[in-house]
Amino acid sequence: MKLWSGRFEGEIDKAADSFNSSLAFDKRLYKCDIEGSKAHCAMLGKCGIIPRGDADLIIKTLDEILADIDGGRLEIADAEDIHSFVENELVSRIGPAGKKLHTGRSRNDQVALDTRLYLRGAADDILGLIKALVVRLTDISEANLDTVMPAFTHLQKAQPTTLAHHFMAYAEMFARDAERFAQARTRINVMPLGSGACTSTAYPIDRGMVARQLGFDEITANSMDAVSDRDFVIDFLSAAAIAMMHLSRFSEEIIIWSSDEYRYVELSDKFSTGSSIMPQKKNPDMNELLRGKTGRVYGDLMSMLTVMKGLPLAYDKDMQEDKECVFDAYDTLRACLNVFTALLGDMKINKDVLRRSTDGGFTSATECADYLVRRGVPFRDAHGVIGRLVIHCIKHGKTLQSLTLDEYRRFGDFDEDIFDAIKAENAIAQRKAPGGPSPDAMRAEIAAMRDKIKSML
Repeated sequence: MKLWSGRFEGEIDKAADSFNSSLAFDKRLYKCDIEGSKAHCAMLGKCGIIPRGDADLIIKTLDEILADIDGGRLEIADAEDIHSFVENELVSRIGPAGKKLHTGRSRNDQVALDTRLYLRGAADDILGLIKALVVRLTDISEANLDTVMPAFTHLQKAQPTTLAHHFMAYAEMFARDAERFAQARTRINVMPLGSGACTSTAYPIDRGMVARQLGFDEITANSMDAVSDRDFVIDFLSAAAIAMMHLSRFSEEIIIWSSDEYRYVELSDKFSTGSSIMPQKKNPDMNELLRGKTGRVYGDLMSMLTVMKGLPLAYDKDMQEDKECVFDAYDTLRACLNVFTALLGDMKINKDVLRRSTDGGFTSATECADYLVRRGVPFRDAHGVIGRLVIHCIKHGKTLQSLTLDEYRRFGDFDEDIFDAIKAENAIAQRKAPGGPSPDAMRAEIAAMRDKIKSML
């Protein structure tokens, strides 16, 4: 039976009924719906809005319904939505007393409550997964403080750095993702029940009691806003989209690094696939899927922004579209974080290749220029000298490390100590400023990240 059927004399068209139904996807809210209903019913009984005996019976029966669903004894089916299913099942079991559950609430504030309860749990879950990823990145970084590699700009070799410095850059990104989800969780954790359809209720309800039972920090301040607000959904989707962007950037680098042209890393067989026709192939499919699924989560965010952009107050049926966006983004991000964290743990880092790559790409050119600056040459002039020196190396197939002192002296005021100055380890050690790649600076960043990790939910 439809919860709204009293005003109607005719039956809804079957195609329209199917089109209107959300049960196929919102059934995953059943635990949240029952949890919210129990809290609401306990409040109704305590406030004397319904008899205590009826309230106790309703709560007991809701627990039985939950156990039956969890145990596979009750199939969620044949209802307009999960809210209708639970209420119809309740009434079928205890009769007229079950019809009192919906006193003082509307499906509008009920669905807002269920969505907030669900997203609160989803945010906590994602925070835990991000924390695990940041821990893994920090552990890998701590083990690679001295693993020399080139830093890049424009995908061109730039200056010497370390794998620790590079990986901690991603740790910082994911730590910001954790902050975004924590902030989204704060805005999610506001209790809307008691707002009714749009103008609250005339029953003497205790919204604070319901909020305390359900672990909410506060209650919504305006009933119209409470039932029409989906900003908290967009907050979650926005945080998810940004986290996916970070996963995609990192995945792109791993795809490049694992290619035969780079060979910086080798992916484990556990996280690679092959070709049906080319026997030699070892493809980074997990990273490619991570990169591709980023667009999917972007789509979830854009869908929700588009749904909400023209809606008048208060509730509109368009807002039913939020569930599939939320469920898809959550499921996708969750799977990606799990796979990516595991993939990193099994990935082999080819330290020798990274070192040779650093020495072979003129990454110490800036150190050469700084060397001349320390001898009194203006930086702009020193820049020009080293540019000509690099051209000489390219023409003669040499590196800065393989030049002779005589060759250096053709271009400027160089002595034997130039070879110490351009050594990658020495160049890195000079970058002592906070945020730089020197071992001491990296230890400080890692220690700070360990403190951040402790504060993550």
